[in-house]
Amino acid sequence: MITPLDIENKEFKRALRGFKEEEVDEFLDEVKEDFEKLYKENIELKDKLSMMTEQINKYKNIEETLKNTLIVAQNTAEEVNTNAGKKAQLVIEEAEFKARKLIEEANNQVIDIRKEYEETRKSFKLFKGKFKGLLQNEIKIIDETFDDID
Repeated sequence: MITPLDIENKEFKRALRGFKEEEVDEFLDEVKEDFEKLYKENIELKDKLSMMTEQINKYKNIEETLKNTLIVAQNTAEEVNTNAGKKAQLVIEEAEFKARKLIEEANNQVIDIRKEYEETRKSFKLFKGKFKGLLQNEIKIIDETFDDID
């Protein structure tokens, strides 16, 4: 795969009237293909981020349901005898442990997704800047080449 550094350092052989068109076209085709790959990868990562966001929302709904369940379980525990209260307390503690575990897992996923998103965003910004610089440099070279012809 071509890198931004490859694009930046690419030199074309001079022909009588400037750059060899075929060589420039071939190189631009490579750049286009690699950019398309990055673009598709970016779309896939956005889809993955969306899917993970949906999963987080599901976990939040589960958490809310668990909280409501805990409230009901506590009210029920107060109405039953001592042995039933002890059993209800064990159920509540287990539910709280599971809720904390689910929340912790969801938070870890959010952190991972955010890191991945930031890395992708930084890579894209770097590529964009270098690609933009390359294009500006190429435009300058073309302008200078055609200025000499006039």
